[in-house]
Amino acid sequence: MGNCCVVLKADDSRKKVKKKEKKPNPFASNYNQSPIPSSSSGGGGSVAGKKLVVLRNPTGRDIGSSYELGPELGRGEFGITYLCTERSTGDAYACKSISKKKLRTSVDVEDVKREVEIMRHLPVHPNIVTLKDTFEDHNDVHLTMELCEGGELFDRIVARGHYTERAAAIVIKTIVEVVQMCHKHGVMHRDLKPENFLYANKKENSPLKTIDFGLSIFFTPGERFNEIVGSPYYMAPEVLRRNYGPEVDVWSTGVILYILLCGVPPFWADTEQGVAQAIIRSVIDFRRDPWPIVSASAKDLVKRMLNSDPTKRLKAQEVLDHPWLQNANKAPNVNLGETVRARLKQFSIMNKLKKKALRVVAEHLSVEEEAGIKEMFHKMNTTKDRKLTLEQLKIGMHEMGQKISDTDVQILMDAADVDGSGFLDYKEFVAISIHMRKMGDDEHLHKAFSYFDKNNSGYIEIDELRDSLSDDLGSNAEEVINAIIHDVDTDQDGRISYDEFAAMMKAGTDWRKASRQYSRERFSSISLKLMKDGSLEA
Repeated sequence: MGNCCVVLKADDSRKKVKKKEKKPNPFASNYNQSPIPSSSSGGGGSVAGKKLVVLRNPTGRDIGSSYELGPELGRGEFGITYLCTERSTGDAYACKSISKKKLRTSVDVEDVKREVEIMRHLPVHPNIVTLKDTFEDHNDVHLTMELCEGGELFDRIVARGHYTERAAAIVIKTIVEVVQMCHKHGVMHRDLKPENFLYANKKENSPLKTIDFGLSIFFTPGERFNEIVGSPYYMAPEVLRRNYGPEVDVWSTGVILYILLCGVPPFWADTEQGVAQAIIRSVIDFRRDPWPIVSASAKDLVKRMLNSDPTKRLKAQEVLDHPWLQNANKAPNVNLGETVRARLKQFSIMNKLKKKALRVVAEHLSVEEEAGIKEMFHKMNTTKDRKLTLEQLKIGMHEMGQKISDTDVQILMDAADVDGSGFLDYKEFVAISIHMRKMGDDEHLHKAFSYFDKNNSGYIEIDELRDSLSDDLGSNAEEVINAIIHDVDTDQDGRISYDEFAAMMKAGTDWRKASRQYSRERFSSISLKLMKDGSLEA
């Protein structure tokens, strides 16, 4: 569901079967709609039609009666987070306002609904952000929760200056305690990563808070899952194999531990598929600095948490029982060096750079103009039988200059063709057309690039990069800027071209987060490719 606290199996069969009622279209925007009550019934709506209902038993309908919304704190995939003040107490909270227009699919709706249910289900915990109230009106869902003002995990580490194993041990112990508590109460997080942890306040002893349960799910012991979700660097191999359980959270925490100790992810590549293949191989590098000075106990824990066999991987309690965490306050206090701090800073800033670009993309995806879709459908449907085939869709997309691969067209066709007929009717095509507009790689990346290229020179220059990230840069600003330029500027001309920017956005990150459904389909496709070439065989 995104940053809520911010710093101030489908059936693949195509067999002929008796005609039956269609399943809800996972791309349709009218999922879970119910009639608006008439004004005479006291329902608060008199307009004929239907409305989208997201929450079960919200606190109320009118957030304004209980809270005063203040300045914007940040933007996520579905909405905007505001500072808000409770009218009755004057206490400050964060309010995540989710636009229903952006909940375009049943998957989006279920993600929001399930996150709220999970946050209500979990007991109060010092390291999990507290959900206070929920409101739902005709246009938005509003979630008020604990305000976290202490900054992101990596930023706090970098700001401290002296960074040691002991500091990493204390952080990981906190994260694993959260994982253990979630698992005890039947919740699998599925998206543990550094960005999902914020400090409650700016005090040195501020608690670290887990803030995002948008991809979390309820589970029972022994239950297995096959939906591919998560973030590329932190995804466990069994997720790609489509057969996993709560052990994936220990793997993701192990990846965070590796990054905390050396400043870079353990499984890295220039493409999504390359990252996936590196995860499957699960080869851990302990040769680069500072690993030679890291304790044997810390390295042992990393290896046990990143065991590619989930049956042999440590459970959350076993991680907490490991000697390195049992003696977290006695872990080596030797400085891991400026290299690690610089890497963590660079890693954090690079994420912020990508997030700013993603935000620009998301803002351009919010307007859905359906004008012209009908004409497009008739142009593509050359047989005039009102049934659009995969081949017609491919040809039509290419003739219209849409730069989308045949594989991606197939992915969307499979997802939108909910009745398994092998073609799209007009309603299905409308749904998929709206979704395809969200995926115009070049169009949206160009808009994001233009956000940084203030002088329209065709390049992001050092000054423009510095200005765009001014709020995120600390005392070592030049060092970080130079590191980003060094990584992204492949032709070494001291500036970032559009091609270099696009390569950065697509490397090791799913910039298509503006569409979570598409992201899932994309990684499902990668998983299938790896199955076909034998990469997923143990």
